[in-house]
Amino acid sequence: MSDIYKCWLPEKNDKRLALWKSYFTSVYADSSDKTTQTAVRELRRAARIRTSSERTGEGFALVTDESLGAGGYRIGITDSEIVIAGGDGSGKLYGVLRFLTLAAGSMLKSKTLCETPAYPLRIVDHWDNADGTVERGYSGGSLFFREDRVSDDNEALTDYARLLASVGINAVCPNNVNVHDTETLFITDRYLGDFARIAKIFRGYGIRLFLSVNFAAPTQIGGLDTADPLDDSVRKWWSSAAAEIYRRIPDFGGFVVKADSEGRPGPHTYGRDHADGANMLAEALAPYGGAVIWRCFVYNCRTDRNDRSTDRAKAAYDNFLPLDGRFADNVYLQIKNGPMDFQIREPVSPLFGALNKTNMLAEFQITQEYTGQQIDLCYLVPMWKECLDFGKRHGQVKDRIQGAAGVSNTGDGAFLTGNPLAGANLYGFGRLLFDPEQSADRIAAEWVCASITTNKIAAVEIVCMLVRSREIYESYTSPLGVGWMVVPGTHYGVDVDGYEYSRWGTYHYADGDGIGADRTQATGTGYTAQYDSVNARLYEDIKTCPDELLLFFHHVPYTHVLHSGKTVIQHIYDSHFEGAEQAAGLLKDWKSLESYIPADIYAECLHRFELQAANSENWRDVVNTYFFRKSGIPDSHGRKIYE
Repeated sequence: MSDIYKCWLPEKNDKRLALWKSYFTSVYADSSDKTTQTAVRELRRAARIRTSSERTGEGFALVTDESLGAGGYRIGITDSEIVIAGGDGSGKLYGVLRFLTLAAGSMLKSKTLCETPAYPLRIVDHWDNADGTVERGYSGGSLFFREDRVSDDNEALTDYARLLASVGINAVCPNNVNVHDTETLFITDRYLGDFARIAKIFRGYGIRLFLSVNFAAPTQIGGLDTADPLDDSVRKWWSSAAAEIYRRIPDFGGFVVKADSEGRPGPHTYGRDHADGANMLAEALAPYGGAVIWRCFVYNCRTDRNDRSTDRAKAAYDNFLPLDGRFADNVYLQIKNGPMDFQIREPVSPLFGALNKTNMLAEFQITQEYTGQQIDLCYLVPMWKECLDFGKRHGQVKDRIQGAAGVSNTGDGAFLTGNPLAGANLYGFGRLLFDPEQSADRIAAEWVCASITTNKIAAVEIVCMLVRSREIYESYTSPLGVGWMVVPGTHYGVDVDGYEYSRWGTYHYADGDGIGADRTQATGTGYTAQYDSVNARLYEDIKTCPDELLLFFHHVPYTHVLHSGKTVIQHIYDSHFEGAEQAAGLLKDWKSLESYIPADIYAECLHRFELQAANSENWRDVVNTYFFRKSGIPDSHGRKIYE
């Protein structure tokens, strides 16, 4: 038994399953495929139970019902039998793990539960490096690597695979999209044996292995003098590399690629475009059923602040819209939920609504790079739902994508997700992809009861804390969608001008008269034109632009009156005072729950709430002081602002 933290899955002989003891007598399965076998093992792992070669009408029965589709399942409960039907082996496994999770959390309220995954590709991307570090990781070191070696802790990796499968994840990419020298070798004999071992572990849980690759690999490790995607020698090199990968890993998922962004190599070096690069790799993978996941996070990272015509937010749309329809069928464009970089508030990327002939995946950041780094509580499911629900009816993002990728928030720390409460984001990502119609509140309630406490009063309070947490974090950090006021590099804590004069193109343009980026067609960068006509008009007109996004789209005077009736400057003061007060309230609320929470979870979260309270006060004082000095306008309530 590995010591990996089990999060929401019950331990062996978990007392919370006692109510279901009468069913843990025998388990019958109508097939012996690998994932069905795993489903049987999961029941046997939860409690002492024997296998049966015949269905007796008692205990558990795992049966196939192809009408449920790939990954679909149905749980039916009678007085003597629990029938878990699956469209395939993965469906039966999902059904078993779903039953165990809900049963342990006392959340199985109906005798029938039927679900089918909404999307065919549900992937978790790790930004893990071969040396064991994790880029933008806040939960310890890598689960997959240490000192340029692939982990040999098969037991821990098995436990991690079962955790991902329990929320319907069916693909994983273990290595960083920023592929360094050592990781470039991952597709060679030196490492493929280890990855074949990992793929076998995850295969048992219905999860396919992907790898991030270096577009320049033919020159860096292949002995070629070019990586030009239209060069025959390059195409042959990648075809040969793919053939060897699939010889070792027959169900290999494919490649994840970051190209021509933030210094990463790509097809632009050779005068080619993103379709040329992606299609070359897709051609190599196509014979084996593999896919290319090509990230759309591209922009010129040497922007001049004084050039108001340039706009980093426009980059993905400008690069990829002209290529719509040119990508191969096994290419998926992976688009960040917003046009910038995982800010606490930004509009939904217009690229989702513009591409009509190209496969798309949404990219969400489960690890909280700009949203508290798993120190400050920030439940992200409401943000992701806003993205998925964006757009016209029947043309919403959730109806246009083929799946999503989540940047993992896990590591080898004591609680797997660093902050135990950050487990809600990993759980929520998987559940939301399985069924995007679920409410954020319902997902939070399931997770709390399975992971933290089944005490009704305490569970309701923690759900309330989670659901409010994003708005609290937003209120004491960057106001009205302006974003970015973080310490450069680490991205935690406040530095209002940290990126204001840098090359990264993330400017708030605050001066003595006002604040905000003008992205209108009339007087600004023209970014609003990237949206459909309805949303373009909404954002273009300062009278209709939502308050929470005002400074993303408009440069306004501090005396501009919001729809709320407040001026911009008073909103800044009020939100930062209120946000710090609410963050202190989270700490107080948590302290009131001590008797209901396991001691180790309580202590770890208490420490993080204390850090969050201090962080919120720092944000409050720095931001309010900055804008008082800029505007010269005092707080109408006369509260303390440090001059």
